[in-house]
Amino acid sequence: MLPQVRTKIKELRNYKGIIKDSLFSEITELARELKGLKVIMINATPKGGGVAEILNSLIPLMRGLNIDARWHVIPAGQIFSGLLTKEIHNALQGEKYNLPQSSRKLYLKHTEKLAKLLRDIKADIWVLHDPQPAGLVSCLPNLHPSISHIHIDTSRPNESAWNFIEPFLLQYDKIVFSLKDFVARSLPSRKVVVFPPAIDPLTKKNKALVLSKAKRILAKLGIDTKKPLISQISRFDPWKDPLGVIKAWRLAKKKIPDLQLVYAGIFLALDDPDAIKIFKKVEKVVKNEKDIFLFADPKYLGNLEIDAFVNALQVGSDIILQKSIREGFGLTVTEAMWKEKPVIGGKAGGIKLQIESGKSGFLVPSPEEASERIVQLIENPTLANKLGKAAKERVREKFLIPRLLRDYLRLFQQLT
Repeated sequence: MLPQVRTKIKELRNYKGIIKDSLFSEITELARELKGLKVIMINATPKGGGVAEILNSLIPLMRGLNIDARWHVIPAGQIFSGLLTKEIHNALQGEKYNLPQSSRKLYLKHTEKLAKLLRDIKADIWVLHDPQPAGLVSCLPNLHPSISHIHIDTSRPNESAWNFIEPFLLQYDKIVFSLKDFVARSLPSRKVVVFPPAIDPLTKKNKALVLSKAKRILAKLGIDTKKPLISQISRFDPWKDPLGVIKAWRLAKKKIPDLQLVYAGIFLALDDPDAIKIFKKVEKVVKNEKDIFLFADPKYLGNLEIDAFVNALQVGSDIILQKSIREGFGLTVTEAMWKEKPVIGGKAGGIKLQIESGKSGFLVPSPEEASERIVQLIENPTLANKLGKAAKERVREKFLIPRLLRDYLRLFQQLT
């Protein structure tokens, strides 16, 4: 059997006072109609990355509503979930890549192996996340009703990779995307559903943390909490533009000499083999520079849990950056906005959906403009505070986990 991730039950009532009463009532009514529904969700990894984070809250909430939701992952060590699917993943987002016949055969071979592990499992609804398990629908004729939830931007895919993956997607009853802009033009509109992801305000990473405690945590890691601090929390990945972040910091530092930068990209995702390579490149670029901190290996955090570190870093930073060139959604943006932080984001993907530039943060097209916004916000804390407060209310309205739960339940109701 495919490995199952065990989760605890979460009660929807814990979110009362955080979400609107109307949303609470709608979810409760939908759940009553769907009571006992068996839902199986499958993704590539149990930890690391936004999908695993979402499922770690979404599955327990469904179970708390008497929906029989289960979460399975691709077995660790499969080549299927390593370099090959990382290449396909990047290619679907537009990276140049000629998918060779050998790679296609390898994908199909491992898909067939996974299918054997699922043959005895029954479900009322199947939800398969991203390209890694997408091919299972062709091996299992009873995999219906089924949903493929694609969390990446396929609007301008590499033709070779898209021609391989699209026939699988077309076999699903519905295909979910985070934004309309992410949908490949060749997909039939009747199959496409759009709703954005969300964060859980009650997890350790997002629970309220007082500034003084956040600063004590950062000080133990060698960061000077008396100096201004900007941070980017994201994988060491070309799409996240770590070199552009460093350039923006260097430019801003000319006007704010004691400005510090943290780039935190802890190696957690089991299906991201390129991260170490990018980290070493970045490390070489900033060698011997002062006031920059790179966090990659979790062992450097000592006994500090990663979620607690991220929370402290977001709370303790003056500004959060997410200067992505391409972005699926950018949950670190949502997290920082929820903590009332001004965010400077790249004009990419879901960041554009979250930030209303000038109202709840800033969107920038270049390192040069990012540096200008950094200086502006550091020198004008009143503006930074105003943007941060607006950011939190925007997240409360649109990007918290109960709203995502509601969207899934509506889709389940439609399919059953």
